[in-house]
Amino acid sequence: MSTHGDDGSAFCEPTPDGDGFSPGHPDRPGRFGAGAAAGGHDHGHDHGLSGPAPGSAPTATARHRRRLILVLVITLSVVGVQVAGAAISGSLALLADAGHMLTDATGVAIALIASLIAGLPATSRRTYGYLRVEVLAALANGIVLGVIAVVIFVEAIGRIGAEVEIQSGPMLVAAVIGAAANLVSLLILRSGQKESLNVRGAYLEVLGDLLGSVAVIAAGVVILLTGWNWVDQAASILIALLIVPRAISLLREVVDVLLEASPRGFDVDAARTHMLAVPGVSEVHDVHAWVLTSGVPAFSAHVTVTDDAWGERGYHAVLDELKACLRQHFEVDHTTLQLEPVGHRRPGEHRHD
Repeated sequence: MSTHGDDGSAFCEPTPDGDGFSPGHPDRPGRFGAGAAAGGHDHGHDHGLSGPAPGSAPTATARHRRRLILVLVITLSVVGVQVAGAAISGSLALLADAGHMLTDATGVAIALIASLIAGLPATSRRTYGYLRVEVLAALANGIVLGVIAVVIFVEAIGRIGAEVEIQSGPMLVAAVIGAAANLVSLLILRSGQKESLNVRGAYLEVLGDLLGSVAVIAAGVVILLTGWNWVDQAASILIALLIVPRAISLLREVVDVLLEASPRGFDVDAARTHMLAVPGVSEVHDVHAWVLTSGVPAFSAHVTVTDDAWGERGYHAVLDELKACLRQHFEVDHTTLQLEPVGHRRPGEHRHD
């Protein structure tokens, strides 16, 4: 059953429990993971990416911009402390940790710049605007992480067998300051890392920094107690090995976005099942789900509607319930649905299910 609003558009009349869906419609699956955007409950026909509402952030990264700025300031401050500590102590591990943190600061700065560019409005030439700039920034960040890991590893190997005097006191002080700062940054980024690819990248980098600082502290304690300076090189290699899996994880997520894989946690088969439960829908095909950038999933499909539904419910009611389902049950706000009568498909027409 449909009702008409003030603007003449049709929408689904709410059921007694107020969910707006027809009786028998499946319940909402468990909450989907990062990459899905929390949607409202408006049932309007949104066939384009018209941009964010006034005063709202266009992307997940933009929503956490202040957190990133605060982490950037903390990280740059610690880099200065660690570089000074490395110069005084002669510790390669401390210098490696400082270099790693400087790379992380660069990555955060890139993410911040990208979030500003991504907020630019769409144009007739770039109909999605510049949302993918954030993804390219995350790609650059992952590549830089990998390069830094290789440089640290090579430098550490080159020091093996060399007589290097390490002053453990300054090394420990700088490492402890770095660990404390990294812990604070982790707490700042913890909530945002589930929503944004760039915030997640920064979170993983800070986590690696914390582990690196712990390794430097452990190496400093061992050197202080035993005088084994070679432990400094071992800690440097460990820091390099800690960076590699984080770089791979970030790059894997970036590749998923660029290859337009389904949003993480999004079940295409479940979405199709929900759509088929809408009265009048007989078939759902040419289904595609992808991510424009972190926090902005998209969905498109061709929906075959029975002749009876065209006359009884009207295409407005069918379309509104389909879009409401995708928004409320699957957290996808940007949807493009093509409704077709049963006899629309030409014989032999190829389908991409």
